[in-house]
Amino acid sequence: MKTLTDQIGTQHNLESSPKKIVSLVPSQTELLYELGLEDRIIGITKFCVHPYHFKSTKKVVGGTKKVHVEKIRLLNPDIIICNKEENTLEIVEQLKEICPVWVTDIRTIEDNFQMIIDFGQLFNCRTEAQKWNDKLAFALTDFKKFIQEKPIQKVAYFIWKDPYMVAGSDNYINEVLKLNHFQNIYIDKGRYPEVEIRKMRLEGDPDLLFLSSEPFPFKDEDAFEIGRFTHHAKTIFVDGEMFSWYGSRLLKAFPYFKMLHSKL
Repeated sequence: MKTLTDQIGTQHNLESSPKKIVSLVPSQTELLYELGLEDRIIGITKFCVHPYHFKSTKKVVGGTKKVHVEKIRLLNPDIIICNKEENTLEIVEQLKEICPVWVTDIRTIEDNFQMIIDFGQLFNCRTEAQKWNDKLAFALTDFKKFIQEKPIQKVAYFIWKDPYMVAGSDNYINEVLKLNHFQNIYIDKGRYPEVEIRKMRLEGDPDLLFLSSEPFPFKDEDAFEIGRFTHHAKTIFVDGEMFSWYGSRLLKAFPYFKMLHSKL
């Protein structure tokens, strides 16, 4: 019997390493795969698009906010992997009736490293977890050298339309923006605030407008509409996975960020 504590402070007493995993978080599904746990993953969400072949080899049990509890129950998992932001408290409480639910809480880069350590202990793959953290630590150090001379630029990072919503503070996206020397103009308005684009000049007047590829598919007309309310901000469609997916995806994000800076 070993006792492990997840990132929201829940203690789990486990007799052995879980062999049947349901993952309800796309970025964490990708990480579990990269840790060599493909054969243990039995259930995923419809948004778990990496690796691509999982759509045909794993059971889809719903989305991140709405899951088919009975489908999960029939899979008879040993553990269900959730995230405090991606999944609701109601879902977590429901699923606890089936088996232990491990909940992550990723708001910083350090939280990401800790999650990988935790998965290494939880699934008895410590060597693979350490390899990933070593690769990420090396890439992070390299990126910090790259970014240190870059100027600070003000940014608004849009994630939704009708109503317009942006990334605010106390979340992973904002941490990644800071890492890139992007100053979030909406940092004082909560985690994911609704905003009035007409007030954008008064509320920070960004140098850059980032329109994320997820969860809302922004189009050219959206870029024109939002951009009208700034003083010549440059509008860029950005890959939302690179800014919001934690886990192993961060390794691919660093070269993407370097490419992005080369276009600014």
